[in-house]
Amino acid sequence: MRWLIAIPILWIGIGSLGVAKTVPVEFHGKEAELTIDNKGTKYLAWTFNGQVPGPLVRVTEGDVVDFTLVNEITNKKSHAMDFHAAQLDAAKDFGQIRPGETKHYSFKANYPGVFFYHCGADPMVQHIARGMFGVIIVDPKDPKAMPKADREYVLVQSEIYSNPDDEKSLMEGKWEFAAFNFCKFKYDPVHDERATTWLQAKPGERVRIYFVNAGPNEFASFHPIAGIWDRVYVGGNPKNVLYGLQSFTVGPGDGAIFDLVSPVEGANAIVTHSMKQALSGAIAIIMFTKDADPKMGRGDQILVR
Repeated sequence: MRWLIAIPILWIGIGSLGVAKTVPVEFHGKEAELTIDNKGTKYLAWTFNGQVPGPLVRVTEGDVVDFTLVNEITNKKSHAMDFHAAQLDAAKDFGQIRPGETKHYSFKANYPGVFFYHCGADPMVQHIARGMFGVIIVDPKDPKAMPKADREYVLVQSEIYSNPDDEKSLMEGKWEFAAFNFCKFKYDPVHDERATTWLQAKPGERVRIYFVNAGPNEFASFHPIAGIWDRVYVGGNPKNVLYGLQSFTVGPGDGAIFDLVSPVEGANAIVTHSMKQALSGAIAIIMFTKDADPKMGRGDQILVR
């Protein structure tokens, strides 16, 4: 077994086939200012380990996640952790802790898929809106359950609210813009010339996108402009596979795996096809070129910060 708790990513090695592991995961709740657009606008976020989305957790079906949450004593708010990949006692294990306190629990990852995790402290809508969320990937124990991907990317959609302290506006869904990975047009130099990053792959490669909709309120109609989803795995479970889709809807707090294979060079624009969301910030460009950076979509460049 090999594991690494790191910033900007928490990577769990898969290890030997068929051998379940206990995987230690430790998060620190931190309230910090982060950049939410390409011009450098700062936003007071509530985070896991100082980043949004929080660290990527990756385990294999059957593994036991041994989880610890530390609520930093310098924080002002109580925080909690709700793993959608877990089957536990919500009141006992997902209960909130005050600044300076620690919470520990463990769970077995019984189902493969791509799952949401988030702070469940009250009011939950505010903690999610401020950025306390992330992704846990549970790979199937059968390595042949899905075709091998050449590259992988993680995209988390969410809405950014200009006044997240106004619970009424949060409940009414009065957001300012939508974004992938908590930054407006982060991977889209077409709509924002200040963007310096985009996704990359070569023509013919199977690109696997682990998509989670953090919400907290809006549904996402996930679509690749100038492409077709070769396969969509509902919930990320290999048993729930659909073929040849133009778009697929993912609700708040849910996820899916999307496979994209482009036969030609050029760009696809990955969007939520709700135009209010897309044109306010939820677009990611993926460039298919023979000169694609070999590091992109691999290793620590799966969740591109």
